[in-house]
Amino acid sequence: MAPASFHHTSNTVCVMDASGRLGSTLVERLLQRGYTVHAAVQHHDELQFNGLASDNKKLKIFHSDPYDYQSIIDALKGCSGLFYTFEPPKDQPSYDEFMAEVEVRAAHNVLEACAQTETMEKVVFTSSVTAVVWRDDRKSTASDLDERHWSDINFCRKYKLWHAVSKTLAEKTAWALAMDRGVNMVSINAGLIMGPDLSITNPYLKGAAEMYEDGVLVTVDLNSLVEAHICVYEDISSYGRYLSFNHVINRHEDAVKLAQMLTPSAPMLPQSCDQEMKIIQQRISNKKLNKLMVNFQVGSDENSS
Repeated sequence: MAPASFHHTSNTVCVMDASGRLGSTLVERLLQRGYTVHAAVQHHDELQFNGLASDNKKLKIFHSDPYDYQSIIDALKGCSGLFYTFEPPKDQPSYDEFMAEVEVRAAHNVLEACAQTETMEKVVFTSSVTAVVWRDDRKSTASDLDERHWSDINFCRKYKLWHAVSKTLAEKTAWALAMDRGVNMVSINAGLIMGPDLSITNPYLKGAAEMYEDGVLVTVDLNSLVEAHICVYEDISSYGRYLSFNHVINRHEDAVKLAQMLTPSAPMLPQSCDQEMKIIQQRISNKKLNKLMVNFQVGSDENSS
């Protein structure tokens, strides 16, 4: 059951973009929880929902291009909630210095459309831990990094951390618009999402060695991330940003395991005993989300993957 503090007037929500792993899993989980779901996809990504859509009257597929404002408005019509996750365009899949412009424009259009949708009560905006951890002073800050910290754009540009540039600018754009237009928004800053399609080419991993040394290399499994999204949506006390991760890679064996997963063919390097025993102090906190999740029960689908 949803927590007692849940009271959205309509049971219709939109998931955009619904074609990625996070989006499509959110669609399934929300349908299981009884929501009517508008799954907004680009291009011809609706094929993956064809089976679901024919069985489920509560699923509606929309074609939405984040650069076509009207298509966003159409997908949001009658929705009280939006789960927004940026998926890189098919013709520009890699993060480079131009991706930020693309992602910022998409965030701007989506938030503007939310402001124009009278039924809209809450937006859950998926951002990233990369919008938090990249700063010049990251070694000297006394406190752990948390939702109050932002990556420094100039620092990120200098070191070509394009994923961080993109996520930081898009999230800041969304917050500025939400505040200006009175849109109720919360963000989920996700760690590195684990899964079978994770590879060394994932743009999140640029600077992974430094993140590891700083004690801020964190991962999240898809189920936890989906639960976090639904929890912050349903709990009316949620506000601001939430860091979502459930594993800190701060031991040598964890780092080796991740490296092997990313590049299975790479040779194993012999390590000294010192290195193997060393534990790097965690310097990042997800307490805010954990506190909110304590009372949240996923309900009937706890055992499903």
